[in-house]
Amino acid sequence: MQPVTTITGRMVPLDRADVDTDQIMPKQYLKRIARTGFGEFVFDDWRADPDFVLNDERYEGANVLVTGPNFGSGSSREHAPWGLQQFGFDAVIAPSFADIFRNNCANIGLLTVELPPERCKELVALATDEPAATIRIDLPEQVVVTELGTDHFDVDPHTKRLLVEGLDSIALTLQRDDAITAFEASRPSYMPVAAAR
Repeated sequence: MQPVTTITGRMVPLDRADVDTDQIMPKQYLKRIARTGFGEFVFDDWRADPDFVLNDERYEGANVLVTGPNFGSGSSREHAPWGLQQFGFDAVIAPSFADIFRNNCANIGLLTVELPPERCKELVALATDEPAATIRIDLPEQVVVTELGTDHFDVDPHTKRLLVEGLDSIALTLQRDDAITAFEASRPSYMPVAAAR
């Protein structure tokens, strides 16, 4: 996982509440055996509408999704964050997220930022009126900077550390490799030991 520190770019406005993981990544694409290739299927049903925001070429290359409350509700499928990240999003800003979705995002380095509902509406309006408007998200400082001003956001300290250092669960465990090896070496002989690595 790549470290997440500062994200700069442009916003895609998705002025909808309660966007669930079925809408983000429709069920027909969950059969894939690889963890890659999901970006093209993000919001597939909605993208059938030519007026859907992701079909608007003015937002091509934008890397921050700004949306409404309760984003990522529904089933716990990891495919939804995978698809968003593989589509090109580095962060999602919303007033609130489903807990499992937020955790799945953190596990792959997709930053979720909670801002007050009114500020999210203002950001949606800004991106709608000015598709070229820029945004900077500074995770170490926990601020979002746009032409509207600077907004502070909260983040769980453990999650922040993992994101800033680029640590997924496996990398975090491997930081304790010496302690794990020492523990395994000290186990009584009648107990099974881990296979050699």
